[in-house]
Amino acid sequence: MTTQDQQALIDWYLANRRPLPWRQYKDPYVIWISETMLQQTTSTAVIPYFENFIKLFPDVLRLANAPETHVLKAWAGLGYYSRARNLHKSAKIVAKNSGVFPESHTELIKLPGFGPYTARAVSSLAFSEPVGVLDGNVIRILSRRYDLATEWWKTSERKQLQDLADQAVIQVDSGVMNQAMMELGATICLPKSPKCMICPWTRSCLSRRTESTDQRPLKKPKKTQEIWIWNPIVAKRRGRFALVRNHYAPFLRKQWFLPGHVEKKNTQPKSYDFRHTITHHNIFVNPPDVLDSLPESIKKSLKNTDIKWVTKDEIAEFIPASLVQKVMDRIR
Repeated sequence: MTTQDQQALIDWYLANRRPLPWRQYKDPYVIWISETMLQQTTSTAVIPYFENFIKLFPDVLRLANAPETHVLKAWAGLGYYSRARNLHKSAKIVAKNSGVFPESHTELIKLPGFGPYTARAVSSLAFSEPVGVLDGNVIRILSRRYDLATEWWKTSERKQLQDLADQAVIQVDSGVMNQAMMELGATICLPKSPKCMICPWTRSCLSRRTESTDQRPLKKPKKTQEIWIWNPIVAKRRGRFALVRNHYAPFLRKQWFLPGHVEKKNTQPKSYDFRHTITHHNIFVNPPDVLDSLPESIKKSLKNTDIKWVTKDEIAEFIPASLVQKVMDRIR
């Protein structure tokens, strides 16, 4: 990438960037929280969750000392609850280091939940480490800028894009350049109907020159959707409901969950109570069995620490997933 391309993009970014609340910080903690939330979620949707989370847990020590249930409750609505649990785990590790974050992506990636993208985003935005980030927006703008028919979901071919992202931040402020590339993808180089006429790279974009913009990047093959039948059990004892560690269903694994049984099918059932989707799992839920005790077969398959009895109001703290709430809403 030429220095002219770098400067053109930085100038455009500084003049046009959106006033997102996390951009006023250089704090690695705040950057980490925002970047984790922004995965799979749009900036507009993230803002209220981000502001509420930072209000509740303004620093890494406050997050580390919070009960996991409070963290999950603050995360409710963003999905992917394993991310919230990893935030909590990593916060505890950083807290033991007096709240000081590692400054390099090679050290950050050792923390729970820090993948290549998050580690590089935090190290570059907070500590100006000269490494490029590679999210969906950056994959798109680089694929178009260089007209690359790259199967970016494959590790070997993704490396080519990562190398280009790293080269893009050489001899400039890496944090600003990375944000500029992500902003370009989010506001100008859109998946559909990109605004090429006002793009700062319009003259150097090879895909625009070859009229292949709508073919870049290549589309990742969709993961096959799986059909699952879930038969939940609502066991109530002295006003409290049983939750179990989920070792039996492939969705919401290892989280607190209603007991029950699942079965994988090849075709959609004709009769069911309601349908719910989690990633590539299409879940068809049958009316719950309401029992006054937990079946012995389930007790035997679990340790005592994998069973918890909670009030109806407490369920959302332990498992805020809407799937469970839908089942509980059907119980009078």
